[in-house]
Amino acid sequence: MLNRHKHNIQLYQSFMKLGISDLSIIPVRKEPSEKSEMTTQILFGEQFEINEETEKWVYIKLKCDGYEGWIDRKMVTELNTDSAINEIVCTTETLNIVSRIDTWGNKMLVPGSNLPFFNKENKHFKVGDVEYILNGDIANLEANKTQRDALIDYAMKYYNSPYLWGGKTPYGIDCSGLTQMAYKLMGISIPRDASQQVNIGDTLLFVDEAKPGDLAFFGDEEGKVTHVGIIWKHHKIIHASGRVRIDNVDQEGIYNEELRRYTHKLRTIKRIIK
Repeated sequence: MLNRHKHNIQLYQSFMKLGISDLSIIPVRKEPSEKSEMTTQILFGEQFEINEETEKWVYIKLKCDGYEGWIDRKMVTELNTDSAINEIVCTTETLNIVSRIDTWGNKMLVPGSNLPFFNKENKHFKVGDVEYILNGDIANLEANKTQRDALIDYAMKYYNSPYLWGGKTPYGIDCSGLTQMAYKLMGISIPRDASQQVNIGDTLLFVDEAKPGDLAFFGDEEGKVTHVGIIWKHHKIIHASGRVRIDNVDQEGIYNEELRRYTHKLRTIKRIIK
């Protein structure tokens, strides 16, 4: 898919346009069809490059992680300028309400939604030409909590969320979406897929070395990385498999006590937070 559009992306580079999500969630699809699989989602306030356009579909590249795919043209809000956003502020509560300043109407945002040009004094922010106000607060790291503790708290916001291929929200999320969003809420950007996330951070050799917040990667018999989860505490992992759940983990892999068997084979553990 990406190789097939490589030439087109380069062709459109000279007059590339920018878009931003003014919707709570936009599905990104593998092919320009509503029947095509969803590969990821664009959350409110996230920006993307517009690299190709048809009558009904737009081929985009997310600025946050470089992910590419097709979105419905009707869901695109174009940006008139590529204004730099120096500080990325995102929602942290499970449910967030924002209101337009100029007219009536609320929007419900999921955690990890971006609030561009956020003003901490009046909680106003702007998406394109539309100004909003956040009805609530942005959670700050508590003085008595470490980064690792806070990351686990953010991951637990998705506990029991159903598994959804390409999902990034409490209403449906996949394994690498869970890890990406937990780190995003901490202000740390990591790639979208498990096969990409495994290439960052410092490698640990043993589960006993792992600390809360470290990422554990699992794979098939050929060694391909197919799953990722977050170390919760000693020999425990939070991950998305059927739903976001907590299971046992050891040097062999993830052990599901309900099934009484190992479900995922451990490949490596990576440390991102020092």
